[in-house]
Amino acid sequence: MDRRKFLASVGGASALAAMSSMEKADALEYAMTEELDARIVRPGICTTYGKEPMNAPKAKEGAKFMMGHDPRLPLMSDKPTLVEFFEKRFAPANHLLQSGALALKAGLPEKTVLACLLHDIGGATVMRSDHGYWGAQLIEPYVDEEVSWAIRHHQALRYFADEEVGYSYPEAYIRYFGEDFSPEPYIHEAAEYAKNHKWYMTARQICINDVYSFDPNAVVSLDMFTGIIDRNFRQPEEGLGYDDSPSAHMWRTVIFPNNFL
Repeated sequence: MDRRKFLASVGGASALAAMSSMEKADALEYAMTEELDARIVRPGICTTYGKEPMNAPKAKEGAKFMMGHDPRLPLMSDKPTLVEFFEKRFAPANHLLQSGALALKAGLPEKTVLACLLHDIGGATVMRSDHGYWGAQLIEPYVDEEVSWAIRHHQALRYFADEEVGYSYPEAYIRYFGEDFSPEPYIHEAAEYAKNHKWYMTARQICINDVYSFDPNAVVSLDMFTGIIDRNFRQPEEGLGYDDSPSAHMWRTVIFPNNFL
């Protein structure tokens, strides 16, 4: 990715300098993903908590706040499925599809392929900061525990190389953040915990199949994953967002992302 484009995406060099190391890393991954999905315009979720004015466009006189379906987005069905979310909210989601395709090509187990396919779902839907934790929480009620665990802990492991299994520290982190980049202590602690866990390699495979999945010319169809999704994702009968699960509200936020309240 071009450095100038990246700096523009975060608001310039001064804005980048003011970010924490974690925010910088997440901003880079988000910008690279957005570059792949250039046909989709998504609002950023960010705030300075009142330190800067919100430059919202002036509304027409008498206009009401947005509630319910946003007509700028595809209408979701009454019982949304994961595939429907990919088609109507994540599309084209090239980075996720490429990551899943690499895992599939490598002959990895279906649960690992699913984890790669969904690894950045938190950043693509709810919040890019700490997106591994958000993504794990989003899908936790519907997948095997190993899948959500791996997605949660790839958040930390991506910052630490493991040459023995084929994962080098991403060169992009050095180019954009400098030689002295280091994530916050809680990330170091989480990575150390994950390294000694029985599912370490599942999370590490997400990192391996993540760093090489930013090819803007690659075209991957969701169709190749429908069987894996059917077998490994517990689709609620009521539809995602309406099944009263611990993360149902998160799916509803994706259905109605611009509700005022």
